Amino acid sequence: MTKTDESFDTSGAAKTGAGPTSVVAIDQYFPSEQRIIQDDLAVQILPRGDRFFIKLMRIPLLRNWMIQLAEKEIKGVWSGFLCRKRYIDEKIVAAVENGSVEAIVNLGAGYDTRVYRLPELATVPVWEVDQPVSIETKRNGVINALGNVPSHVTLVTINFVTQDLGEVLQANGYASDKKAFFIWEAVSQYLTETAVRQTFDFLARAPLGSQLTFTYVLKDFIEGKNFYGQEKFYQRAVIKGKIWHFGFDPAEVADFLGEYGWRLVEDLSYEELGDRYMKPTGRDLPSMEIERMVYAEKV
Repeated sequence: MTKTDESFDTSGAAKTGAGPTSVVAIDQYFPSEQRIIQDDLAVQILPRGDRFFIKLMRIPLLRNWMIQLAEKEIKGVWSGFLCRKRYIDEKIVAAVENGSVEAIVNLGAGYDTRVYRLPELATVPVWEVDQPVSIETKRNGVINALGNVPSHVTLVTINFVTQDLGEVLQANGYASDKKAFFIWEAVSQYLTETAVRQTFDFLARAPLGSQLTFTYVLKDFIEGKNFYGQEKFYQRAVIKGKIWHFGFDPAEVADFLGEYGWRLVEDLSYEELGDRYMKPTGRDLPSMEIERMVYAEKV
């Protein structure tokens, strides 16, 4: 651990945790045939203030205004949040149903609801890992939605920069010899390269047959070499806010994964995800260009 990483502030990432789930919650006000995800828990799991705001979005005029506002901030963000979640849902359900994984580890879980709303996951032990402030508010949200935290779910607090992921999980009952499905959704950009590699040091020890889904932001965007029409957001996230730090070059993802014993299966643009999930609904929303989706297997 470098001195820089020891003092690295991850609080900015915690403040963004409600965004994706808020998008899912608001999207539930569209007709069922137009939804990418069916999620009755999304609005219930969020903090009280967010729940009040989201309920206002049942008014079509306000809902459409909210989507336009989000798109003005990051082009393609609405479709991107929904489609990446749908993709991960499908991968994890398939893995559980065919018996190829024995555990689920959700790294940077935020307010994500999938381990609570997908009935196929109810018999698999789950570890949801995030910063202390995120886990405590998540716990409150789960209790609000379900009455208690399900017995198969363990909520784990961690500082991804200063703590060893393997040690923290083991202390919370995680068995490292079980084939696991790892979810790492919208986390890597908030970390330093050192912290990203520390996470992969842990993932390198996963049993053969384990599976991984993760999103990443494009390296040339993080480095300011290509703004993809998102100059204002780049200034806010990278320069002024300093909350995004790390990105991958798509041409280097397979080799990076190979260093840690993982095989790249899919590396998809959000345009490809939109073609798969958004277009069939008949909704016309743009795709987010600065982020991509990866699915990999431990070999």
